[in-house]
Amino acid sequence: MTDLPLLDPAADVLTLTRALVDAPSVSGSEAPLADAVEAALRALGGLEVERVGDAVLARTDLGRPTRVVLAGHLDTVPIADNVPSRLDEGTGRLYGCGASDMKAGDAVMLRLAGRFGVPGAEPAHDLTFVFYDNEEVEAVKNGLGRVARERRGWLYGDLAILLEPTDGEVEGGCQGTLKAVLEVPGRRAHSARSWLGVNAVHGAAGILATLAAYEAREVDIDGCVYHEGLNAVRIEGGVAGNVIPDACAVTVNFRYAPDRDEDAAEAHVREVFADALAAGATLTVVDNAGGALPGLSEPAAAAFAAAVGRPARAKLGWTDVARFAAFGIPAINYGPGDPQLAHTREEHVLVDRLQPAEDALVSYLAGQADRSPTDQERA
Repeated sequence: MTDLPLLDPAADVLTLTRALVDAPSVSGSEAPLADAVEAALRALGGLEVERVGDAVLARTDLGRPTRVVLAGHLDTVPIADNVPSRLDEGTGRLYGCGASDMKAGDAVMLRLAGRFGVPGAEPAHDLTFVFYDNEEVEAVKNGLGRVARERRGWLYGDLAILLEPTDGEVEGGCQGTLKAVLEVPGRRAHSARSWLGVNAVHGAAGILATLAAYEAREVDIDGCVYHEGLNAVRIEGGVAGNVIPDACAVTVNFRYAPDRDEDAAEAHVREVFADALAAGATLTVVDNAGGALPGLSEPAAAAFAAAVGRPARAKLGWTDVARFAAFGIPAINYGPGDPQLAHTREEHVLVDRLQPAEDALVSYLAGQADRSPTDQERA
């Protein structure tokens, strides 16, 4: 049996972040960490807790007129020799797989649960905490999607905040993401008699040239600028050193602005590769998750952005705000990690980003950001 990591929501946010990073949880292997999160939340005594697969749900039921959902995924991309964590006190950086994306955000969520999920706590809103699995892999496995199918009522709220890495900024909406495989046919032959075959790898040259020449759009939506991108992320072909390849597959990833829906995104990709398709290549879409418009004009989202006191910017990447947006729930991204460090070998979080993120959320959830200062505070 795997020993559970000790997660104490009363510990400081840095200690909690380290404990989470030190508990490996690559997509599909989150169960031990989910067990530890569940145990920590149940021990608080002020939360209703439920388990749905490797997603852990917890909520208050205080009869508040509004509810805020806080969500974060427990999984990481594959480890790159960067677990356990390493704290560089000289630079104030905590290194480790998932430190930025998004165990720092999960640590803040646990801290908030420890503050507002105990008997006698008085948050201004009822709160729901959603820790879920399989965000870093294809959409069909996503734990939040499973919760939406099996426990939809748990996701109700007036505002959803995903603690994805935003470097302490408020990020609105998210891009859509499409993954497709272009397959180029050929004819196998001995490489000593290559003229008898058709080299499928050579045939993929046109696809790669199209990608290299592709000019990505930048789209301004409600002041948030989304930069699209279409890139090859994998290429496969060949069976042996003396055989002309009879097949080559190029996997492409299209990150698209939220003014396109899934169908429009697929149509655009097919248009881009029209020449290759006309020449005999095939295109198969294997994953397509639509984005979300910023939604910052919604009162609840605008109130949170105002409380943080930072101008909003676009979320470059796909996050589960798209799922909440599809339910009609205003959703934003806000977390202490740096999105530019996500999935890198040198992934880390700046220690001085942790406490401010927690403090901003505590202020908002306690209602301090919404009230006027007292005479004593003004003095």
